[in-house]
Amino acid sequence: MLLWSLLVIFAPVSEQSDWVTLLAPSSVLEGDSVVLKCQAKWTGGIKTMSYHKDGRQLLSSNKVSTFSIQSAAFNDSGQYHCAISGKLLWNRETTSKAVKLKVQELFPPPVLTASSSQPTEGTPVTLTCETWLPPEKSGTELQFCFFREGQGLGPGWSKSPELHIPTIWSQDSGSYWCEAQTVTPRVKKQSLKSQIHVQRVPVANVSLETQPPGGQVIEGEKLVLLCSVSEGTGNITFSWHRETTETSLGNKTQRSLSAELEILAVKDSDAVPVSRPALTIRVSGAPAMVGDVVELHCEVQRGTHPILYQFYQKDVILGNSSASFGGGASFNLSLTSEHSENYSCEADNGLRAQRSEVVTLNVTGPEGYRKDLVIAGTLGGLFGVLGFVAVALPFYYWYQETSGGSSASNVPRGPSSSGSQESTHSSPLPAVGELQPLYANCETIYSNTLTVTEKGQPDYANDGAADKDVVYSQVWSIQQTEGAANTRGTFPETKDSSVTYANVRKT
Repeated sequence: MLLWSLLVIFAPVSEQSDWVTLLAPSSVLEGDSVVLKCQAKWTGGIKTMSYHKDGRQLLSSNKVSTFSIQSAAFNDSGQYHCAISGKLLWNRETTSKAVKLKVQELFPPPVLTASSSQPTEGTPVTLTCETWLPPEKSGTELQFCFFREGQGLGPGWSKSPELHIPTIWSQDSGSYWCEAQTVTPRVKKQSLKSQIHVQRVPVANVSLETQPPGGQVIEGEKLVLLCSVSEGTGNITFSWHRETTETSLGNKTQRSLSAELEILAVKDSDAVPVSRPALTIRVSGAPAMVGDVVELHCEVQRGTHPILYQFYQKDVILGNSSASFGGGASFNLSLTSEHSENYSCEADNGLRAQRSEVVTLNVTGPEGYRKDLVIAGTLGGLFGVLGFVAVALPFYYWYQETSGGSSASNVPRGPSSSGSQESTHSSPLPAVGELQPLYANCETIYSNTLTVTEKGQPDYANDGAADKDVVYSQVWSIQQTEGAANTRGTFPETKDSSVTYANVRKT
C-alpha cells in the first residue's frame, strides 16, 4: 500500500490523461435531454470537478457531479471536456480528452403555402404549414399556429397544419407566416413571411328598380328604391339621388350587391324625369330586305311612368306609344325601298323630353334589283329588233331591185370594199318622218333605218362596176326628263346626234 501511494505521488501527470474520461451521447437531436459525466479511474480525494465547452467553463464542483442540458439546441453544439484536481501532495488538475457534441435538427423550419397568393375578394383561402420529422421521431407530436402582421389567426395552436379562411377581404392583405413546435420538449420554428394581396372586383352594371314595379304609386304611399350591381366585392356604398335637384336621398355601405331605400310617403316632387332613351332596330334577318317587318324599340333606363314614346323617320313622326311601366315601347314597320333612312325616338313623361341617338337602316331586296331587270329586258328587246332588221335587209334589197325602185337622193357617197365597213360622220341623215321612241330606265332611245339602192357605181376595191345597196342606221339616246315619259320625239339637233353608215355590198 505504501508502494502504491508512492507511485501515485511521484508518477508524471500530464494535462490530458486517460485517468479522466468525459462520457457524452453519440447522437443528439433538438429538444433532447443531454447529460455529460466526468469519470476518473481513481476517485479518492477529489478536490474539484469542472465541465468546459469550447474552452469556457460551464460548471465547477467540489464533489463528483454531472452536467445536464435540459433541451438541446443548435447553440449547444461544440467541444466539451472535464477536469479533476485531487487533495494530494501536489495540487495538479487532470483534464479529459475533448468530446465533440453536435445537435442535429429535429424538423426543418416550416413552409407556408396559400391556395392563392392573389385571391379575389370574397373567396375562400386555405393556408398550409408544411414540415416533416425524421423516421426515428415520427411519433413526435407537432402543433401549428398562423399569424398575419403579428396577430394570431384562427383558434391559436392546433394539431392541424391547415387554416381555412372562408371569406377573405381586401383588408386581409398583408404578411403571413406560421410556426410549428413540439409539445414536449418544446422546439419551435417559424416559416418565412409570405405576402398575400387580395384583389378587389370593381362594381359594374348599376341598375335601379322600384317597388311597386314601374314606380306607379299614389301620393302618400311607400316607395322602395332598389339599387343593385351585377358584380363587385368588399364594402359597396350605395347612394340614391333625385335627378331634378341632384340632392342625395340617402346612402348605405355594406357587403352586398344590392341595397334598398324606402320613401315612406312619396310626394309629387319625387317624380323622376326620363333619361335619354335608346333606340334598337330589331330585324329578323340580315340584311333588311324589302317586305320584311322590323321592330323599332325605344326604352329608357330611368324615369317616372307613364312615358310617351314617339318614333321618327328623319323628322317625320311614324307613330307613338305610351308605357305605364318599365320595358319601353315598340313600333312595327313593313319595309319598302323608301325606308332606307335615319330613325330616332323620343321619350317624355311630362317632366322632360329626351331624344335618342340616330340609327341608320339600310334596306335591300327585290325592288332594288327590278330596276336592273327592266334595263336588261329593254336592251334585249332592242337588240332583238336590230337582229330582225339585219335579217330582213337582203329581202328588202331584193324587193327594191325587182320593183325598179329608185335611189334616194342627197345621200353621201364614198368608196366601198368587199364585205362591209363602218364609218362615223357628224352630218345627219335626211329626216324620214316621225321617230318611234323606246323607253328603258327613263332614257328615250330613237331609232331609224334608211335603205338606199345605188346603181352602177364603181367598186373601188375590185376596179370594176357593181350594184350595191347602202344601209344607213342612226340611233340617238336622250336622257328622259321627268314628265316626258309619254312624249313622242323627232330627230334631235345635229350636235346631239351621231351617225353610223353601214355599207352592205350585194354579191
